[in-house]
Amino acid sequence: MQNQALKFITCGSVDDGKSTLIGRLLVDSKTALLDQIAGVSKTGEIDLAQFTDGLTAEREQGITIDVAYRYFSTASRKFIIGDAPGHEQYTRNMVTAASSADAAVVLVDATKLVWQQQPVQLLPQTKRHSLLAHLLRVPNIVFAINKLDAVEDAEKAFLYISAALHSMAEQAGITIAAIVPVSALKGDNVVELSNRWPFYSGYSLLQILEQLPAQSALNEERQVPTALPIQWLDKDSSSATTAQGRRTFWGRLASGSLKIGQELQVFPSGQKAVVAQLLDHARAPLQQDPGLNTSYGLVLDREVDISRGDWMFAPDTFHPQRSITATVAWLDEEPLQAGRTYLALHGHRWVKAKVSAISQRFDIHTLSPQEATQLQANEIGTVQLALQEPIAALAYTQSKALGAMILVDTASHKTSGAALVR
Repeated sequence: MQNQALKFITCGSVDDGKSTLIGRLLVDSKTALLDQIAGVSKTGEIDLAQFTDGLTAEREQGITIDVAYRYFSTASRKFIIGDAPGHEQYTRNMVTAASSADAAVVLVDATKLVWQQQPVQLLPQTKRHSLLAHLLRVPNIVFAINKLDAVEDAEKAFLYISAALHSMAEQAGITIAAIVPVSALKGDNVVELSNRWPFYSGYSLLQILEQLPAQSALNEERQVPTALPIQWLDKDSSSATTAQGRRTFWGRLASGSLKIGQELQVFPSGQKAVVAQLLDHARAPLQQDPGLNTSYGLVLDREVDISRGDWMFAPDTFHPQRSITATVAWLDEEPLQAGRTYLALHGHRWVKAKVSAISQRFDIHTLSPQEATQLQANEIGTVQLALQEPIAALAYTQSKALGAMILVDTASHKTSGAALVR
């Protein structure tokens, strides 16, 4: 049994039933409030999809635009659900949701596929979301084959579609946690196991989610040397807890661990200091760090020059570099082309990044790399970045915080791409 909350997203192509699935989870697990149910009921029937469609435009168009988060719990576990949009133009929202998820439930609409013969051709957005979830290190990827109640031969459809999913996963290097047949609209195999499809002998979707490990990537990043990006600093001379009125540096531990008496090195200045105090959000002293992805304050034994955007590392462990090879998910309508310059955000540090070369792009249909001179919107490829100032980066496979950057257009200030250091 897992006591830790599981943060998962639903993704896949548009109209595959993602919002309906979340509504079904909330209703059948009896965590939806009566006023919530009343608010999405029409002529006595519950419109399950509207549990997550909170924006006016979403209700008018019947689509998901932004990521909608919902919370529910069972006797075994608490859950945080992110409903990611399926439309290609909102891929950036899916990337945002997946970057912090413990699991991804990728819905596959059986009624949209020609499943009667092998090999079944999956929808491009199904492949794109699966690949993005994999690249963003979502630890658990579950496929839910939806709307099997609406096809003639559910067993054959499930068998052939499952084979296509396994083939895609093998090509992309994706580890599948489970494949489950569901009907989000009618509730089959969502919360409780259904007897509609005797060919399936596995668990229901909720039972699978209750058993998945949460935040397994954090255990790996504990093994990476200490790294803390500085987000904010202040000096509260009235606080009796702050040693000798020194400045407090606030941030969220990205990797490793911290303890009082530990020596740290400031990047980029190279100055060294020792941890004198650790403070929680209320400025109360801590004897040890509360763990990764938790924000707290740091007081050093002496004054050093530190600004927002600087990093604090275990001494002599990270090697700054100005040339980066990265996998980029391109999100801008303007194509990514060699020679263009963007603003790159690494941690809380901004640097200028010039695209020196585009090595390849992934063909979303075959999932194989191809030569490319540019990346169009929603394409994924490999690029070389030349940075104006060095950054201390690690491969994204080692550390999410140290290996992730966003690229921002210098003129429009739009987020143009998500870059994962290779």
